[in-house]
Amino acid sequence: MRVLAFLDGTLADPEAAHLRVDDLGLLRGDGVFETILVVDGRPRELRPHLDRLARSAAMLDLPEPDLAAWERAAQTVIDNWSGPAEIALKLVYTRGIDGDPEAKPFGFALGVEIDEKVQRARVEGVAAITLERGIEPELAERAPWLLLGAKSISYGVNMAALREAARRGASDVIFTAANGSVFEGPTSTVVLAKDRTLYTPPASIGILPGTTQAALFRGAERAGWSIKVEPLQVQDLSAGEGLFLASSVRKLTRVHTLDGVALSDSSAIHAELAAAYESEYTIS
Repeated sequence: MRVLAFLDGTLADPEAAHLRVDDLGLLRGDGVFETILVVDGRPRELRPHLDRLARSAAMLDLPEPDLAAWERAAQTVIDNWSGPAEIALKLVYTRGIDGDPEAKPFGFALGVEIDEKVQRARVEGVAAITLERGIEPELAERAPWLLLGAKSISYGVNMAALREAARRGASDVIFTAANGSVFEGPTSTVVLAKDRTLYTPPASIGILPGTTQAALFRGAERAGWSIKVEPLQVQDLSAGEGLFLASSVRKLTRVHTLDGVALSDSSAIHAELAAAYESEYTIS
């Protein structure tokens, strides 16, 4: 099932054509997006996702998005969904038509069902590999035109990395720098558990601030965990009690194998942290 809505709150046929072939989002990947998990009609971290959409748009010099209109489009999708209890709600914002100086940006909200592979990964965990990203941690501030930390729809490199993982018998990736610094996954935030402390790299090194990771940290802190946002090195990843990838739709996914080496069993920690994350949405 799919439900499509535009920014004026109107529904559209998701099977019909709506995006022009000369839209710069299609031609050049010139746009931004967000993916929001909706459970039982309730979007998780909607405002942080909208704020991040606006931040990414500013980094691309896109017109400031009307967040009320985006919220309206998202709610239209949610209100008209009759499928499974969980939805992957995608917000897509492109620069619009190529070569038209009066063209307005194009945006829409699309609700889709969550793939079975994602649901299995939540339970079974994943094997991941480390791949060099080809940048330095200090590059984000020095070269803002590289859009490091923006959620751009230019995801060619991310998808290529996942295909490389598949070729090596894994299903996910953790990007690193030549000096061993840890960045993020192609579609996730890295979280390391060690000595009742959760660690994640800082966004300042050029990675996307994680909405799910932030929710996890709030819940974990209430459950008695300490949290630290600080640089990580590749060798740290196998030295903890648990390595996880956090993302909106996959929630908190356990990494059970890294670069072909089995990690220590973190099933119990994963269960505890998953419950802490879920507690963010069950507190009255």
